[in-house]
Amino acid sequence: MTTTLALGPEWLQPDAIITWLGPWALVGLALIVFAECGLLLGFFLPGDSLLFTAGLFVAQGAIQFPLWMVCVLLVVAAFVGNVVGYYIGRAAGPAVFDKPESRLFKPKHVARTQEFFDKYGTRAIVLGRFVPIVRTFITVMAGVGRMDARRYFTYSLIGGVLWAAGVTVLGFWLGQFQFVRDNIEFMLLLIVFLSVVPIVVEIVRARRTPGAHAR
Repeated sequence: MTTTLALGPEWLQPDAIITWLGPWALVGLALIVFAECGLLLGFFLPGDSLLFTAGLFVAQGAIQFPLWMVCVLLVVAAFVGNVVGYYIGRAAGPAVFDKPESRLFKPKHVARTQEFFDKYGTRAIVLGRFVPIVRTFITVMAGVGRMDARRYFTYSLIGGVLWAAGVTVLGFWLGQFQFVRDNIEFMLLLIVFLSVVPIVVEIVRARRTPGAHAR
């Protein structure tokens, strides 16, 4: 499969990752999803495009596991990643924010995060799953903001099912069509584009809301 710079360096391209993992593809996919959803250092990893490509590979037989097993494992990895990220933020976050010399992490950011989750929490958790980088940091911020754990985990699971299973199934289903198989790079670029649509919509809505800038 031909690579493209638009999707980043070759070692970060979904098809190259899955091919390189070989028989360990499913385990590798789960670890990558876990890292992106739970570890701050995983923010640069491919998410939506990787899940979509995984579905394609299942459809083509390159990943020799049933679709349901792939989806279950990826949902579990996404959920466990959120749990770990939440407790990382809950345990280490306040200490970082309380440092007076920090210009980025300030106590007021913790208060704003708590206010944000109190008002938009459930929607932000689910939508955040589909937005690169946001899905990594929103987890830790939820912990830092001391969001109710049961509430957060409930909607994390819902978002995890919609994201991890949904995008994978979409890739599997579209992988049945020859056009998709012949234009994989275009499809991956489309997935990346669609993944940032939710955050763009939220930004536009926020700017149109009276008092949005009065902070």
